Amino acid sequence: MEPTAHTGEESSTHETPAQAQAAGSPDLNEPSLYFNRELSWLDFNDRVLQLAEDPSVPLLERVRFCSIFENNLDEFFMVRIAGMHDAVEEKLGPQGADEIQPAAVIVEARGRVIEMTSRIERSISEDIRPQLAENGIRLISLDDATEEERTELDALFEKQIFPTLTPLVIGRGRRFPYFSNVSLSIGVLLRNPETDEEVVARVKVPKENLSRFLAVGEGKTFVPIEQVIASNLADLFPGMEIVHHSLFRVTRDTDYDVNDEAGDLLRAVEEEVRRRRFGEVVRLEVSDDMEPRLREVLVESLGVDEVQVYDTGGLMGIGDLDEIAAISGYESLCYPGWSGVTPPRLMQGKSRRKSKLFDVVRESDLLVHHPYDSFTATVGRFIDEAVEDPEVLAIKQTVYRTGADSPLVGGLIEATARGKQAVCMVELKARFDESANIRWAKSMEEAGVHVVYGIPGLKTHCKCALVVRREGDGVRHYVHIGTGNYNPKTARLYTDLGLFTSDPDIGADIAEMFNYLTGYARPKAYRKVLVAPFNLREGIVDEIEKTIEAHRDGKPARIRMKMNSLLDPSSIQALYRASQAGVPVEINTRGICALRPGVPGVSENIRVVSILGRFLEHSRIYAFERGEDSRYLIGSADLMPRNLYNRVELLVPVEDVHLQGELSGTLDTAFADNTGSWELSSDGEWTRLDPGEFARSLQDEMMASHIERFNLASKDLSD
Repeated sequence: MEPTAHTGEESSTHETPAQAQAAGSPDLNEPSLYFNRELSWLDFNDRVLQLAEDPSVPLLERVRFCSIFENNLDEFFMVRIAGMHDAVEEKLGPQGADEIQPAAVIVEARGRVIEMTSRIERSISEDIRPQLAENGIRLISLDDATEEERTELDALFEKQIFPTLTPLVIGRGRRFPYFSNVSLSIGVLLRNPETDEEVVARVKVPKENLSRFLAVGEGKTFVPIEQVIASNLADLFPGMEIVHHSLFRVTRDTDYDVNDEAGDLLRAVEEEVRRRRFGEVVRLEVSDDMEPRLREVLVESLGVDEVQVYDTGGLMGIGDLDEIAAISGYESLCYPGWSGVTPPRLMQGKSRRKSKLFDVVRESDLLVHHPYDSFTATVGRFIDEAVEDPEVLAIKQTVYRTGADSPLVGGLIEATARGKQAVCMVELKARFDESANIRWAKSMEEAGVHVVYGIPGLKTHCKCALVVRREGDGVRHYVHIGTGNYNPKTARLYTDLGLFTSDPDIGADIAEMFNYLTGYARPKAYRKVLVAPFNLREGIVDEIEKTIEAHRDGKPARIRMKMNSLLDPSSIQALYRASQAGVPVEINTRGICALRPGVPGVSENIRVVSILGRFLEHSRIYAFERGEDSRYLIGSADLMPRNLYNRVELLVPVEDVHLQGELSGTLDTAFADNTGSWELSSDGEWTRLDPGEFARSLQDEMMASHIERFNLASKDLSD
């Protein structure tokens, strides 16, 4: 089926919001009230691109945003566009409440990707590269290299690059070679001077083992490795005439389905990860100067349609620009350094002896906010103390994504060695982290940790750790529930919240949830927490309805939410009902937003903004403000169908009034941000806010407030 150019957003078969309003009470199922998931995601990546284009952003951070933009786009094709092609092939209908046909999504997405790619190519060539050169960092083509630099590159090719290359002829009775996902290749058109016969060959660029950009001279001049290989093709094809060469790159479908009922889930995931390497090609990128004969061979051999072919005029595979962004010695071209601080309640000094984190949490709940608060001094300390404390009987934890430097896996292994019960719920199906999670699972199992792999049909995405500690003649549960993964690296780059509590009801809820994850029993009801897929969606909708009732009773009421994505139709409809009732609603969503704000009679009381900056906004806060009956929730779940119905997710109430004030203050600052914020209009346009005379920045103000709080606490402790 060949996709058509019609997007479906203004389809004559659906009323526009204005038409629906004119006809009477609007139907909240009306497709025009919803933005398309894939196209909304492209809007998000456009905001990333705007940061790469922004001259006020430090130069090397702009380079990094170029890399992030490309890596985001690669994953978008691997998963989302691949899914759209599958839907077209299987003759499936619309995939969302917007009711846009998958074929139309593919065509609309293609147009947007081409436009954005053109912009980033222009920004790199006309702006970023010249500015890098002005600062002594030369990213040049081989043609611009000096004679001395070319000599150095030729020697590098002979000693390090040439031995790694494997030229492969395409055709001539040979099996078509495998092109690995997002690998960079040089397509070569060869002619045999003796027979005048032309053949096509491919040379893979070995950037897995070598740097994509080769440093020469004093290490501040960089040349793309593919250009050095191209200039030496005669050494790879001796006796052949090099008629033409140009670059190409393939992107494959990396999504997969695992039979959760398989007898050995770990082995089943390992097998599917291996199969992923051979997924269908969903995108072919080619240099815009590629010779038509070479292009035709690639298109035909890879089995792609023209709608899947993208011409590139600049650098291909700019995700590798993170190598340039990481160059040392240019701190002035980066964001100022930041290290998370220790929360005052966990600090020690002359006037306060170091107390166990358990003592602090038993006194009252503790809220932490990364990366402003140190991950090591909070979450890392929680696990370390649990491992060392002889009164701790058990440690239970979920792992969705973690890192090589995480103390958590090692802590569970050490806990087992000390005779404690250690349980880890490892989600093997965490996309693109499957191999790492398999390694962690195997290492923990070998050390005696009780490892479980979750529930058939559901991904376990919740972030929590439970410590069971003997106190007096009983036990007490200490819990950490977070919005982000237990990964020290991302805890320095992502903004995430975490709650430490010893609340008996929450502790009992988390204990029962772990029993559900590791056993077979299903809790009849949770006391305080919301757990998907059981009561989370219903709990959110119920809080919205309670806020509507409070407003109708004349009480001050509003709804504020901060999340990564908003897509679930039933949640959106509940927010529409709140707006119709006159409840002010503010939504801060970093990425996808299917809700259309500003529609008369439907969503005129809803404001939607998105914040992007040096840190990745990742925290989830759901605030239902009704005076003394206010409810604040944090946790792992976005309001998306996959989170609410296909994953184990967790939201926990923050009940301490002082901590509620902290969350409210964070939301105040987030919605006041005008330096890194975009606002969504009813026509689907995201407009970047102008700071004007009074600039406000959520991330800058959070860093400043945490430093001020830390300095004041340090002074008090030293007096």
